[in-house]
Amino acid sequence: MKTRIRGLALAVAVLLATSAGAAYRCVDEKGFTRIGDTPPEQCAKVVMFEVSSSGTVLRRIDPSLTPEQVRARADEAERRKESEKVANEQKRKDLALLATYSAEGEFDTVRERTIGPLKGRIKNANDRMVAVEKRLKELEEEMEFYKSGKSKGRDKDGKEKPAPQAPPMLVGEMQRLKSERDTINRNLVGFDREIAVIQAKSEVDKKRWLALKSGTADAPPAAVADAKPDAKAESKTPAKADTRPAARKVN
Repeated sequence: MKTRIRGLALAVAVLLATSAGAAYRCVDEKGFTRIGDTPPEQCAKVVMFEVSSSGTVLRRIDPSLTPEQVRARADEAERRKESEKVANEQKRKDLALLATYSAEGEFDTVRERTIGPLKGRIKNANDRMVAVEKRLKELEEEMEFYKSGKSKGRDKDGKEKPAPQAPPMLVGEMQRLKSERDTINRNLVGFDREIAVIQAKSEVDKKRWLALKSGTADAPPAAVADAKPDAKAESKTPAKADTRPAARKVN
């Protein structure tokens, strides 16, 4: 026991002696070697070593980071973290894609099955548009009488009777139907865009699946959000109140 204690004391004494004779050494930014009992000023921005009197390196001292370097390292760590997140998410999607589809033709089947309800909504909207346009035409013909502003003769005092005014219920119905027509047109545009997005996503997924199957999927595919609906769908705008657009054909 006493021997062990003496050994530990001797080791501590050696360390203290080594530390007492330690110096600091670096190669500064201009390439000059700097040595001092305390860290030299010129070593502030470079790697510095604490060495013993015999020249043995005791420890390495990295320079303090500037605020810009701290921000740069933080930004790099954030980019690396985001890159890993994207890679993990892509791996998850790839595994799900491979588990969902077993043959290329299934993409077309699933796409048409997804688009089916939208085509049904388009058909219903077109049918309703026909009914709305028919009723609006009837109301417009009825309103022609009131728009003419013709008098209904004279009263018992001989004064000309005022031209009849359109009934509020008639005016209100026309406004409601015109508003509904605009809503139907906006819905039709929305359905077209939704179908275009589904078609674009299906195409992207199919290409990715084929690349995974063939072993050529090196990089993530283009983001589906960047896929643009075709120009035909983008160019459609709601009809104005005084127009009567033809019913759309469901493809």
